[in-house]
Amino acid sequence: MNIPSQQVMFVARGLTKVYRMGEVEVHALRGVDLDIYSGEFVVLLGPSGSGKSTLLNILGGLDVPTDGTARWQDHDLTGADETELTRYRREHVGFVFQFYNLIPSLTARENVALVTEMSRDPMTPEEALKLVGLGDRLDHFPSQMSGGEQQRVAIARAVAKRPDVLLCDEPTGALDYPTGKLVLEVIARINNELGTTAVVITHNAPIAKIADRVMRLADGRIASIEENAERLTPAEITW
Repeated sequence: MNIPSQQVMFVARGLTKVYRMGEVEVHALRGVDLDIYSGEFVVLLGPSGSGKSTLLNILGGLDVPTDGTARWQDHDLTGADETELTRYRREHVGFVFQFYNLIPSLTARENVALVTEMSRDPMTPEEALKLVGLGDRLDHFPSQMSGGEQQRVAIARAVAKRPDVLLCDEPTGALDYPTGKLVLEVIARINNELGTTAVVITHNAPIAKIADRVMRLADGRIASIEENAERLTPAEITW
């Protein structure tokens, strides 16, 4: 397993999440145990409804489990109050979602600056956009950019605050095949060059080949954990 550090970043034990919809209980997670290491690239793989997004949201401090524990380094996420979780998200986590959530009236530079203005030791917007290959698109609005370019702006916004971990929920889900590869190349580059721990959700099995480890989820449980002896680059995969 090609992990730069054996320092454990996330530890989860017995994570359970039950959503109640009237008298109906939906079990999104059923006793999940996992360890994720600093600098690791992990893919959470599984069909819709397997619990991937719920697990990612708990690791990112966006949701709390019904039962079980989740820790980030020495911080107890399950015992934290909303103020502590907000600080954790702001200072340590970068999020990338399937839909880009850019502000249409702001340029790429201005969308990234929304994050850098609130961060302790951020990159400049120009540095972050150059990192994702958009150094020449600083003053373009989202409507003037392709879907892949908008997603790369969203990634620049996520990494500009130099987060410890990058959590990506189906980052290629709304993109075509060649554009999705470009986005994956950016995420892999950030993981490799900056040492940022990356956790990426997908339902697309070939994408898993770019990760250090693949955690397959089914019915709210981790069905298997597989190591990739040799990570592929995004350019080497087809899906």
